[in-house]
Amino acid sequence: MRELFHQILSPACRVVRLALAEKRLDAAATPERFWDRREGFLAINPAGTVPALLDGDVPVSGAYAIPEYLEETYREPALWPQAPDERREARRLYDWFLAVFQAEVTEPLLLQKVNPRYCGARSAPRPGGPDINAIRGGMEAIRRHLDLIGHLSDTRRWLAGETLSYADLAAAAQLSCLDYCGDVPWSANEQAKTWYMRIKSRPSFRPLLAETVPGVPPARHYAVLDF
Repeated sequence: MRELFHQILSPACRVVRLALAEKRLDAAATPERFWDRREGFLAINPAGTVPALLDGDVPVSGAYAIPEYLEETYREPALWPQAPDERREARRLYDWFLAVFQAEVTEPLLLQKVNPRYCGARSAPRPGGPDINAIRGGMEAIRRHLDLIGHLSDTRRWLAGETLSYADLAAAAQLSCLDYCGDVPWSANEQAKTWYMRIKSRPSFRPLLAETVPGVPPARHYAVLDF
């Protein structure tokens, strides 16, 4: 029995959920109030962060460690490309979307609207209203990132090359969280939108699109495949 401890709008958690689904590995998705530092959860991940996977009696934690574990343990289908140059590119892009995109776009936008803890962040909700400057900066940055995704998807079959990889899962995880709140200007880049519609239509995405955050309804088009 596998169990993934997660939060609904955490891009890092969504990457792992998508990877498990793409590999057809059943896993219970359990929302974890990690800020409560529950003793049973700390026994699985002493750092007290999500995502954390319990694969039988094997605990694995983190958005970098879990993919490596899955690729070593459940090799098919491979989500790191076989060709060395594409594998290097997939790793580069995976880090780009989890680090750079997260800092420049997701944190300035999503964390202004949703309790950061629902996004897997340790910080408590910000006092006061939204930070308008942060939102403005995030909206400027997301257009640059959409241009990057559009360019990559227009010149390659998938973002890192010929096969679906963790690069696609990381980009889609970030965008799906932002799209929940209606913060993605899809009209800014048609190629990026087309790529996202392709991956959004995959069976692995269905459980994500069916979930909602208490008190925060999704944008109307969020679960629509052909939007």
